[in-house]
Amino acid sequence: MANSKQKNLLVTTALPYGNGPLHIGHLLEHTQTDIWVRTNKMEGNNVLNFCADDAHGAPIMIKAKEEAQDPEQFTKGIQIEHLKTLNSFGIEHDHYHSTHSVENEELVNEIYNDLVKADLVYEKEILQLFDDQEKMFLADRYIKGTCPSCGAEDQYGDGCEVCGITYDAIDIKNPISALSGSEPSKKKTNQIFFNLNKCKDFLSGYLDDLIIQESVKNKLLEWLGGDLQDWNISRDKPYFGFKIPQHDDKYFYVWVDAPIGYIAASKYFCDKKKIDYLNLWGKDSNYEIHHFIGKDIIYFHGLFWPAMLNASRYKLPSSIHAHGFLSLNGEKMSKSKGTLISADKFAEVYEPDLLRFYFASKLNAKIDDIDLDLKDFVKKINSSLVGKLFNIASRLDGFLSKNSYQTSK
Repeated sequence: MANSKQKNLLVTTALPYGNGPLHIGHLLEHTQTDIWVRTNKMEGNNVLNFCADDAHGAPIMIKAKEEAQDPEQFTKGIQIEHLKTLNSFGIEHDHYHSTHSVENEELVNEIYNDLVKADLVYEKEILQLFDDQEKMFLADRYIKGTCPSCGAEDQYGDGCEVCGITYDAIDIKNPISALSGSEPSKKKTNQIFFNLNKCKDFLSGYLDDLIIQESVKNKLLEWLGGDLQDWNISRDKPYFGFKIPQHDDKYFYVWVDAPIGYIAASKYFCDKKKIDYLNLWGKDSNYEIHHFIGKDIIYFHGLFWPAMLNASRYKLPSSIHAHGFLSLNGEKMSKSKGTLISADKFAEVYEPDLLRFYFASKLNAKIDDIDLDLKDFVKKINSSLVGKLFNIASRLDGFLSKNSYQTSK
């Protein structure tokens, strides 16, 4: 019998970046999402779960060059690896797409044109950081320096992982190019900006209705109450991504097309099923849209993304589920420090289900950071799984013996 209270839920996970293997931090979020999806399906709700590889940006272009591959070919190989890893950890999606797709390019151009019509984008000349040795403008993630807000060191050029604020790379203190290790110069260039300040009234009302952890909503309201910075949505060539219409030398910043990839993944799925994707994403859709993300990208998902959608024909997210960072043995995960473990390497030592169990035992509705202490991991598995299962078997054996059900030898 059909469930009269059945909900239609569209669920997304933040898109893994397509320049390398998945690490155990990715698995934290994917496990959380997968458990939530499976639980809602068990409750009789109709759930569609989508994700994709985030397949654009200068880091991918540079990594592909190092591997002597075309960026498109490189990202296809990475996507195959990501899918194999997710499958090995029991993570299921209705479709796993790529932001480098025909569907996404069409949607990005459509939404950008909507922003132009709504007078929410403009062009201006700015200073940007330029690596004179590499002869290119530096992508945000190839700039390291000191946060201009809280003073935290070793932060990327687009935002601070300590205080959560976003900023223009030109504002970061003591900048260093991650490509050459040199101090970049400043050069003038014309860029395209999204006028976020024009969306303040809309965002204020939207946040009132958004279902999200209270602490996260308070942080978004704090940002909203301040002076919102307009968002540079363009990048100069060389760059791997989608060209901006009417601009031969400008490309969309990866954070423009990445969230639109949620819609593109849904559209690809619907096209294959011969369903109108607007049944899922149209303004009048009866689907609730739930985003699962890390707390470091709350600003984009809570402010920029809904502001972009509001100018389009697409539905606004109903809920954002944010989680904290994952550390390893009390230390921030870092490839250079040897504290970054790939998911595949972990699976070579432990059964993937054990990590799922451990994460499930630690996750909750808060956004506190989670530490994967390997000693605690082993202890928890031994006490909560091995010990209890042995205890159940021992009790069952005693019960069968007492009631003469034990088979004869």
